Amino acid sequence: MQDKDTLPSGQEATQPGSADPDTMAFYQARAPHYVLKFGQQHSYQLDPFLDRLTPGARVLELGCGGGQDAARMKARGFAVDATDGTPAMVAKANERWNVGARVMAFDELDAEAAYDGVWAHASLLHCPRDALPGVLARIHRALAPNGWFFASYKLGEEEGRDALGRFYNFPSVEWLAAQYGLPGWEIVETRRYQAGGFDNVERDWIDIIVSKP
Repeated sequence: MQDKDTLPSGQEATQPGSADPDTMAFYQARAPHYVLKFGQQHSYQLDPFLDRLTPGARVLELGCGGGQDAARMKARGFAVDATDGTPAMVAKANERWNVGARVMAFDELDAEAAYDGVWAHASLLHCPRDALPGVLARIHRALAPNGWFFASYKLGEEEGRDALGRFYNFPSVEWLAAQYGLPGWEIVETRRYQAGGFDNVERDWIDIIVSKP
């Protein structure tokens, strides 16, 4: 998946909703515990991604969680629009970091050429497979020309739930390549690795960095 592929620019998001109700309910109920575990230190992938952007660039975060990544972006001088589909997470992000986070589901993104970067760390992995193409199209539209987009996924072979009941799209590398392989994106970098999560289960992950030519 290191080939330079690209993604759909004109596809409208008429797909099913991008949020699984049980997953949203989980994060709403467990926000304090989740933030305690993951909300203290920003993602290690963040600074290398931000280094691709110009100083002061506009960055949209999809799935801000506890707000630690948004706080890092803000500290580095970027104009951050931090969003999350779970009100409790948004409240925690603003309580801890005062990042001005707001509630927004993936399929509610309705911006055009408004951002220089989109950061979606461990968030789009909850988007149902049949809804993901429409969400990616919305992200493409929201990015300015020469914009950058980061996303990470837990790999697998088919959609399913973890032991905590959270929904995942669990894509294969080949399936993801097809989603990002239509005109509109250029895959610049991918990275595969193993990591744990809130359920303390080690899984295969992939990071994808793409640009909008």
